[in-house]
Amino acid sequence: MQPLGSSERRKNRFIRQQQLPWHPFLPPRRYRRPLRGGKEEERSPPAAPRRCVRETAAGKWWKRCRSPASEGERGDGAATLGFHCSGVSYGLLPRPCRALVLLNPQSGAGRALEDFQAVVQPMLADADIAATVFVTERPHHAQEKVRDEDLSQWDVLVVMSGDGLLHEVLNGLMERPDWEEALQTPLCILPGGSGNALAASINYYAGNDHVAKKKLLTNCTFILCKGLHAPMDLVSLSTASGKRFFSFLGFGWGFIADVDIDSEKYRRLGNARFTLGTLQCLVRLRVYQGRLSYLPAATEPGTPRDRKAPARRAAPTAGTEAPSGHGALPADTLLVPLGQPVPPHWVVVPEEEFVCVYAIYQSHLGTNLLMAPAARLHDGCIHLFYVGAGISRVALLKIFLAMGRGTHLDLNCPHLHCVPVRAFRLEPRGSAGIMTVDGEALACEPVQGQIHGHMCRVVTAS
Repeated sequence: MQPLGSSERRKNRFIRQQQLPWHPFLPPRRYRRPLRGGKEEERSPPAAPRRCVRETAAGKWWKRCRSPASEGERGDGAATLGFHCSGVSYGLLPRPCRALVLLNPQSGAGRALEDFQAVVQPMLADADIAATVFVTERPHHAQEKVRDEDLSQWDVLVVMSGDGLLHEVLNGLMERPDWEEALQTPLCILPGGSGNALAASINYYAGNDHVAKKKLLTNCTFILCKGLHAPMDLVSLSTASGKRFFSFLGFGWGFIADVDIDSEKYRRLGNARFTLGTLQCLVRLRVYQGRLSYLPAATEPGTPRDRKAPARRAAPTAGTEAPSGHGALPADTLLVPLGQPVPPHWVVVPEEEFVCVYAIYQSHLGTNLLMAPAARLHDGCIHLFYVGAGISRVALLKIFLAMGRGTHLDLNCPHLHCVPVRAFRLEPRGSAGIMTVDGEALACEPVQGQIHGHMCRVVTAS
C-alpha cells in the first residue's frame, strides 16, 4: 500500500481527535498509523456535538452528527454517526459493529458459505465488524427469524444470498408490530445467488467498474466495511386475492418472468442460467393479453412531490390485507381498490397485447443486465418497461444484448417503451403467464403498486 501523504495524515489525525470510531474513507484498521505510545488512545467524547470533515476526493463537506438525541445511541454507549448530503440523510455504522448475517447455502451455485468464509469474514474482522452467521434451512426461514428477532442487539442485517432472501427479510421486518423502527436497522446485500441485481446496482451506484462473481462480492464487502448507509425506496404491491408485498427490486410479467422462473432448474450454473433460459424462451416466444395503467412520475394532482416526507400510515385499503397483530402499515394513497377504474389522471396503455411488462426500481435486473441506468436507491420513481406484441425474436435478442451495456433504449425499438411512474396497475386477461416480485413467483392475477420513498435503509457507497 502507498504511504499516506501529509494532507492525508492530517485529515486522519483530525478524525481520530474527534473520537470518530470509523471513517468510510480511511484504510482498514491494520493499515492505520498508531498514535504516540504505540496504540490508539481512549479519549472522552468531544463537547461539541457536530463536526465537519472534508473529503478531498469528493470535493464536498460531509457533516457528521454525534448528537444521540437526533441520531439515536446504541445500548452500549457507542453513538451512531450521521450526516446530510444533497438532501439525503446518510449514516455510519458504529465501531465495533454487530452484524447478523443471514446466509442461504443453497443459493446460486451453492458456494455462499464457502465464499463467506474465504472472502467476507477476513475483511469484516479487519473492519472491526463482529459477524454472527445464521444459516437458513428452508423457505421463509429468514423471514421468520427477523420477524421474531430482538433487533436491538444488531447494528446491521447482512444478507449473503440472492435477491430472493432479501425479499424474505424485508417482508419479515414488515410483519413486526414495530416495523417502522425495524426498518431503520440498515440492510446489506452480499452477492451469493444467481442474479444479484441489488448487489450489482449498489456496485454501479458506487461508480465501480462492472464486475461479477468474487470481484463483485469483494466490492460489496468493502462497501460494508466502510459502513455508510442511506435510505432506499420500497414499492407496495397489492393483488386481487388480498395479498400485499413490499418489494425493493422489481415486478415482472411475461418474457422476463418466464426466463427467471423457467431457468430455476439450471440454478447450479449460476448467472449463466439466465442466458440459457433466455434462448429457450425466445424459441417459444409468448404473447400475453392484459391492460396496463400507470400514474406518470411528473403528475400527482393536488399533492406536491416530496420524497423526504414520511409515509402516511392507515389501515390497509380494500384489496389488501395486513397480517394479524400489525401496527398500521403505510397506506397506498395513490391507488384505488382493484375493483374500481383507475383515476382519470392515470394513463391507460392502448396496447393490450404484451411480450413483457417489468417495473424496476434499481438500475440492474441482474449482474450483467443494466436495465435502468438512471435509477437510484431513493429517486422516488418506478421505471416501467413494456414490450408490445409484434416484436421479432431477433429484435428482442438485440434488446437484451444491448442491456448488458445499458444501451437498449438507444436502439429506438418501436415496441420497447420505458416510462417513469409513481404507481401502476396490471390486469391480465386470464391466469396465463408467470408473475414475479424480486425474482419470486406469484400467481397471475390483477396487481397494482406504488412507490414509498425513503422507507428503509441500506448499506451503500454513495
